[in-house]
Amino acid sequence: MGLLLDMAVLAEQTGPAVTGGTFGGLDLRVIAYAVFIGLVLVFLALDLGVFHKHAHEVSMREAITWSAIWIAVGLSFAGLVYGAYENRWLGLGGPDTRVYNTPEAVEAGEPLIVSREVPGLEAAEQYLVGYIVEKSLALDNIFVIALVFGSLAIPGRYQHRVLFWGILGALVMRGGMIFLGAGMIMKFQWILIIFGAFLLLTAVKMAILKESGDPSQSFIIRLARRVLPVVPFFDGQKLLTRRTVAPTYSTDPATGRMVQDPPPPGTLGVRWAMTPLMLALIMVEFTDLIFAVDSIPAIFAITPDPFIVLTSNILAILGLRSLYFCLASMIGKFRYLKPALIAILAFVGVKLLLLSVPPYLDTFGGWFSQDWPEQAPIKISAGVSLAVVTGLLVAGVVASLVTSSKSRVQTR
Repeated sequence: MGLLLDMAVLAEQTGPAVTGGTFGGLDLRVIAYAVFIGLVLVFLALDLGVFHKHAHEVSMREAITWSAIWIAVGLSFAGLVYGAYENRWLGLGGPDTRVYNTPEAVEAGEPLIVSREVPGLEAAEQYLVGYIVEKSLALDNIFVIALVFGSLAIPGRYQHRVLFWGILGALVMRGGMIFLGAGMIMKFQWILIIFGAFLLLTAVKMAILKESGDPSQSFIIRLARRVLPVVPFFDGQKLLTRRTVAPTYSTDPATGRMVQDPPPPGTLGVRWAMTPLMLALIMVEFTDLIFAVDSIPAIFAITPDPFIVLTSNILAILGLRSLYFCLASMIGKFRYLKPALIAILAFVGVKLLLLSVPPYLDTFGGWFSQDWPEQAPIKISAGVSLAVVTGLLVAGVVASLVTSSKSRVQTR
C-alpha cells in the first residue's frame, strides 16, 4: 500500500501532465492495476516463503490471527480506495470511471452505464459492499473444500499448501473473468439481465437441491486420472512425484524436524505421477471456477468499475485459506449460514434485475408498458446494499450460534 501512496504523491507533485490520465504515454489506471497485483504477489510470497515455509498443521490460534490480519487488510483497503478516488490518484475516480446511470437519466434515453467522476465516499461504499458480498459467498466455498479434503484424506499439515496454490490459480482465473465480464457488459449491457437471472436461479437451486456425492469420484477427478497416473501416497508437499514407493522419514539432528530420506535406488519411475495433493488442488480449482460464475456477476451488481470489482473480489478470497482453518471444524455449528448466503445471493440477483430489466421492457412486448409505464431502473444504493448484506450475514451467524447453544443445554 505504501507503494501506491508513493505513486499518488508522485502524481500530485508532477501536476496535470500526470493526473490527466497518462504518464509517459501509459494509462495511469494500468499502473494502479499493476501496483495492486504486485502487492498481492508480495503478500502471497511472504505467506508461502516466510510464514508457511515448512509444512505444519495450522492451529486455531494461527488461523484466527491470520484471518484477522486478512480481514483488516481487506477493510482498511476501503480507506485507500476513498483516498485514491477522492484525490484522483493514478487516474482512479476520474471522468472516465464507469458507473450505473441514474434511473431518471436512463428513463430519458441515456445508457445504463456511463462514465463520470466518482467521489471517494461513493467508491469506498461500493468497495465495502463488494468485499462483504464476495467474502460471504466465499464461505460457501469452505463447505466444499472441507468435503474435498475429507474425501481425499489430505493431512492437515499439507492443506495450507494446496489452498495456497488453489488461491493463486483462482486469482488468475477470476482476474481474467472480471476483465472479460467488464468488456462484455460495456458492449452488451443487456447481459446484466442474464447475470441477474442466473444469480436468482442459483439461489433457488441452492435452496431446493441438497449437496450429495463424493468429490473424489467426480467427473473432473476421473478425467485427471486418465491424463496422469496417481500414486496412493504423499511425497511431502509435492504435487507431482516420480517415486514409486512411499517415502520414509527420519529426524534431522540439527533442526529436530522430520525430513524425507532419499529414495532407494531403482525406485524412481520414468514418468511423473500425481499425488493426492494434486487431485485435491484440481478439485479446489474446479470448485472455485463454479463459485466464480456466481460471485463475479454478483459484484457487477454493485458497480461496473473494473478496479473496484477486481480489488474487492481478490482481497475477499485472499484470506480464504485462514478462514477455512477457522471454520472447517465448526461447519456443522453454522446451520443457518447457508440460508443466509442464499438470501444474499437472491438479494444481489434481484438488485441486478431491478437495475437492468426496466430499460428493455419495450423489447419484450408492448403490454409491459401498460403494466409498468415508468421504465426507469430501480437502483438500490450501496449504503442500503451494505446494510442488507451485513444484516443477513450477521443474522445467519447469530441464529446458528443461538441454536447451537440451546442444543448443548438440552443435551446436558
